Amino acid sequence: MYTDYMTQQRNNRRNFLRMGFHGAALFAGGGLLRFQQAVAAGLDSSAFYSLSNLGPLLEPDANGLKLPKGFKSRVIARSGEAPAGLSGYTWHSAPDGGATFPADDGGWVYVSNSEMRNSAGGVGAIRFDAQGDVVDAYQILKNTSVNCAGGPTPWGTWLSCEETPSGQVYECDPMGGNQSELRSALGAFRHEAVAVDSENQCLYLTEDHPEGGFYRFRPDYPLPDLTRGQLEIALVLKKNGRSFIDWLAVPDPLAKVEETRLQVPAHTIFKGGEGIGLYDGRAYFTTKHDNRVWVYHTNTQEIEVLYDVETSDNPILTGVDNVVITATGDVLIAEDRGDMQIVVLSDEGSVAPLLQVMGQEQSEITGPAFDPSYQRLYFSSQRGSSGESSGGITYEVSRNDLV
Repeated sequence: MYTDYMTQQRNNRRNFLRMGFHGAALFAGGGLLRFQQAVAAGLDSSAFYSLSNLGPLLEPDANGLKLPKGFKSRVIARSGEAPAGLSGYTWHSAPDGGATFPADDGGWVYVSNSEMRNSAGGVGAIRFDAQGDVVDAYQILKNTSVNCAGGPTPWGTWLSCEETPSGQVYECDPMGGNQSELRSALGAFRHEAVAVDSENQCLYLTEDHPEGGFYRFRPDYPLPDLTRGQLEIALVLKKNGRSFIDWLAVPDPLAKVEETRLQVPAHTIFKGGEGIGLYDGRAYFTTKHDNRVWVYHTNTQEIEVLYDVETSDNPILTGVDNVVITATGDVLIAEDRGDMQIVVLSDEGSVAPLLQVMGQEQSEITGPAFDPSYQRLYFSSQRGSSGESSGGITYEVSRNDLV
């Protein structure tokens, strides 16, 4: 199963790279099929699919979403209700981090954390058939607390992170066939998100704390084994005007006596680590207390600031939070409050809004994830218009011409 999944991902990656344009533009143009049709018709693909051609966001649609021309939305699930009227799992409150996973039948599964406290959190899942219709919903993790973000693995599992002082990471089966497993070697702290670096055989983890750290986990055995390993925390050093990370071992990852970041006083503070995503040797992650987006180059260990609200020429991105990266490297940042937008961030630091949720100013956008074909974007408004955790709404956005 792992080998088949990795082969599929490598093939998808090669196909996307041959296209020569960005994955968010793929979404804008209606996905792979639309691209192939455009090429067959002799259209200029670089212009036809350019993100700059999306134009301004229009007035809110029936679901309260401002979208570019040619896009539509639908509500997939609401907290306290069964998705698509199915019997069984009632969609959880406070939906947070999410990801999608391909299914054997051509469909896919969208998983979503629940950021509820007092062992009322966990992870829910919605299964879609090959046509994109909801066919099932179920729970894949329960009895955990404040499951905030997390990250998908290349071997097809979901790592769900608890954002509590003693929070841990659980590995979950999106298909629901296997029991979730605690991965205690990844440490006990206010976990936010995680990204897997298969090339360098390690994981990167963020910490949602005003004086938090940026972490790396090096397993003792080859991935996907996460049972044992060394947790490290980042120290940023300046060299010839550039910044590089020196990784320092955390003596007691389970923080039995002292919190992880306090065990290494020399560590560099990252002010409220949030989402993280990995693409082509670069780990992109956000820090909410200074509204920054960082890039860590995994092979050279250099780190730099890609976006800073204080220095940006177009500082529309605030409340930086969840991160999702397309198959060809477009970085999408979801806002926690701010303007309730999902914003596309280029490698040069320029920003452009992809969508905006209206009338839900007390909420936050969570769990952005594309379906495996990059034709549909899923995300949640964690508290909806009610401002309460029970008011969460999960959406799908796609092109009008998607069938």
